[in-house]
Amino acid sequence: MSYIRFRKHYLHIPYLVLAALEFGVLFAIFSMLPALFAVLGLTSAPVSYSPWAAAVFAFVLSCGTLAMGGYLAMVHESLLSLFFRTLVAYCLLGGLGLTFLYIIFPGLSPGSTTLFLAVLLASAAVVSMRRLFLRLVDSETLVRNVLIFGGGEHADALLGEYRQNLWALGIRIIGCVPDSGDTKVPEDQVLAVPEDLFRFCKENKVSEIVIAQQERRRSGGGGLPVPQLMECKLRRIAVTNAVDFYERELKKAKLDLVHPSWIVFSEGFSASKTLLTSKRVLDLIISLSLAVILLPFMILTALAVFAETGRPILYSQQRTGVLGHSFRIYKFRSMRQDAEKDGKARWASANDDRTTRVGAFIRNTRLDELPQLYNVIKGEMSIVGPRPERPEFVTELSEKIPFYGLRHYVKPGLMGWAQLNYPYGASVEDAKRKLEYDLYYSKNHSLLLDVLIMIQTVEVILLGKGVH
Repeated sequence: MSYIRFRKHYLHIPYLVLAALEFGVLFAIFSMLPALFAVLGLTSAPVSYSPWAAAVFAFVLSCGTLAMGGYLAMVHESLLSLFFRTLVAYCLLGGLGLTFLYIIFPGLSPGSTTLFLAVLLASAAVVSMRRLFLRLVDSETLVRNVLIFGGGEHADALLGEYRQNLWALGIRIIGCVPDSGDTKVPEDQVLAVPEDLFRFCKENKVSEIVIAQQERRRSGGGGLPVPQLMECKLRRIAVTNAVDFYERELKKAKLDLVHPSWIVFSEGFSASKTLLTSKRVLDLIISLSLAVILLPFMILTALAVFAETGRPILYSQQRTGVLGHSFRIYKFRSMRQDAEKDGKARWASANDDRTTRVGAFIRNTRLDELPQLYNVIKGEMSIVGPRPERPEFVTELSEKIPFYGLRHYVKPGLMGWAQLNYPYGASVEDAKRKLEYDLYYSKNHSLLLDVLIMIQTVEVILLGKGVH
């Protein structure tokens, strides 16, 4: 297996190995700084290069990589793009983070000049290490072969998402074994039905079979070869249904494959009182801290909105919260005062002509969302959770999209799993695709997942992803 399961989350081993290697390289670079300065005949700042200081340096820069999506992006990035992404992660995010920590703990600081040199050395070393790592994980010895059982629309959709997203390192889909004569997958992906499924898997080094049948129950010999699948599983070849495969590899619940029984019997969709209490405490700590730190930016934003288009500075809307309860959400106004003069709710769209110049900027930087810290403090929202939708749209979407109401069993949030993984949506189809990520979050939410979402949201803010 190329993954391990930690509590509710699947962690891919190649990424964990890469993160450990990166941490080790960063730790070693910081620890060797005194020797490097001695060789070059330079004088470093009078600081103890303790293992604790090296660990802090490595940890903060590794968080910068995670925040900029460095582990996933490097799979399909050029060397130049990877280098610049690393520079942003280390020089901007890591440098700022370390500077802030060194203000609080000055004894850990190696000095600004030494820190600058350390970050540059770290960038070059880590980029080189990642390129070598990618060559290794692309080798035949580490690739995990996957066979799809099914040839209909579900199998074709799975193949399409595999090609589009370049799933986890070390996975290759070798083809599809159709379960009927009516196939939808490309011809070059269709495999002949093997007489002996286990022998076929051994000969082709298949380590997992994914069941992606179009129909679970068929008449006339088109069903699952249960005895052969049982043999494969009992002889240590994993057999997985497609919805679980999507959840593990793409971190979403594929809506076309979800059945009520999956929701009822699968692990998840519940939170202990301890988790809810811990999440509420974390929400209060973060929201109050952000309110204090970002107060100057909120004042400047308010002045900019007033200077361009006058009052009102704040804009409020009714949104649907946990268990369907409505509440009023607050934002800095980013559209003209007459954006909905007829009183009808409208989807926001790309290059929306109702958006002002200041509004476009504060949307790209997420400054327009800062007043929602008040909603978090009140307890109507959380820092992390599905984004709350307007009641008018909720009514429409609940009628057109199955299981849409399930997202309301988790408190809505300022930032969410869907916002990280899907661009801004302005249609029913977009809402359906985003619901797949919201369902994954609702099923698997935890403090660990919340922290990862908060860290990775930094990339969304810096690069303006998913903004209209």
